Amino acid sequence: MTDIGKDVNQALHQAKEFATQLAHILELEFQALRDQALDQFEQLQLVKNQLLSEISALAPGAEDLQTLPEWQDFREMMVICRDFHRRNALLMNRKLDAIRGTLDSLRLNDTASPVEVYDRLGLISRFSRHTAYSDA
Repeated sequence: MTDIGKDVNQALHQAKEFATQLAHILELEFQALRDQALDQFEQLQLVKNQLLSEISALAPGAEDLQTLPEWQDFREMMVICRDFHRRNALLMNRKLDAIRGTLDSLRLNDTASPVEVYDRLGLISRFSRHTAYSDA
C-alpha cells in the first residue's frame, strides 16, 4: 500500500471516529436541552464545533464523498448526525416558542394578547381570546 493509500485510510478511520463522537455529543446535547441544563449545553457546543472542524479537515468535499464507496459508512453516520441535529433544533425551537408564549401571556398591558396552543402535530397555532364561537 502506498503512503497516499495509508493516509486516505487513516483519514477515513479518524473521520469515522469523529462522526461517532459527534453523534454521541448530539445525544448529550438533546439530553441537556430536555433537562434545560444550559451550562452543559454550552460546553457541548465547544466540543461539537471542534469535532465538526476536524471532520471538515479530514473528509473529502461533498461531491467527492458521494463517489467514494469506502466512505459509505462515514456518510451514513453523518446522516444520523444530521437527523440528531434536526431533532435538537426542533426541541430548542419548541422550548423557545413556549417561553415566548409565556412571556406574551404575562404582559399585563395587553389584554387581547394571543394565546398559543399546540395542535395535534405539535405545531403552535395562535388564536385570540376574542375569537367568536362560530370561528372556534
